[in-house]
Amino acid sequence: MDVVEALEAQRGTTCVVGAGGKKTTMATLAAALERAVVTATVRIPIFDDWVEQVVVTPDPVKAVETAGGWPLGLVPEREREDRYLGYDRATVDELAALDVPVLVKADGARMRRFKAPNDREPQLPERATTVVPIASAHVVGQPLTEDRVHRIERVAALTGLEPGDEIRPADVATVLASDRGGCKDVPDGATVIPLLNMVDDDELEETARQIAAEIHEQADVPRVVLAEMRAERPLVAVV
Repeated sequence: MDVVEALEAQRGTTCVVGAGGKKTTMATLAAALERAVVTATVRIPIFDDWVEQVVVTPDPVKAVETAGGWPLGLVPEREREDRYLGYDRATVDELAALDVPVLVKADGARMRRFKAPNDREPQLPERATTVVPIASAHVVGQPLTEDRVHRIERVAALTGLEPGDEIRPADVATVLASDRGGCKDVPDGATVIPLLNMVDDDELEETARQIAAEIHEQADVPRVVLAEMRAERPLVAVV
């Protein structure tokens, strides 16, 4: 099994949410797939350097049908120098009828490594087939502060932590497994596959395995993926 198979991204619409490597995960999957569409339902930083081309268009279906290279980035508008806007969810759902894997950034995290969603997140298309809630293994042992965690008040509400408290494996698992966290608003029929990223040494792998065991206690997921998405072989383990 490789990371594409582990995340079931070889077909359908795969949505990444959470924090700690959404962009890197999408780039890794896009590079591993023979063809892939990369898009978003929220703002997305400029990603021209890891796709063959970015097409700015109100008609993404037509852009796929006439694509000249893969992976293909699709966005409706460039908002400013460093980011694009995303499509509405219904427009992304139109891509599901095409025979091409679609990778979707479905929330934001402001470059943090752990988060819980607000009331407007995530923006998941109804025809999503896989939802991948992400967290970085590096947050375990770190304090619950804004420089590492996006929306600390939401994480605190789910875990019982206070700002500044040390984040434990069970806290990461609770957020990823919660229907107010990583499993929020998952469409009927979609598969949730949590991803623990930045697992770059043996100690972090043991930490990630603890998180994965806790997730399985709290949520009905087929597997938890441990990875280092910046590595040549990103898949560390499937738990």
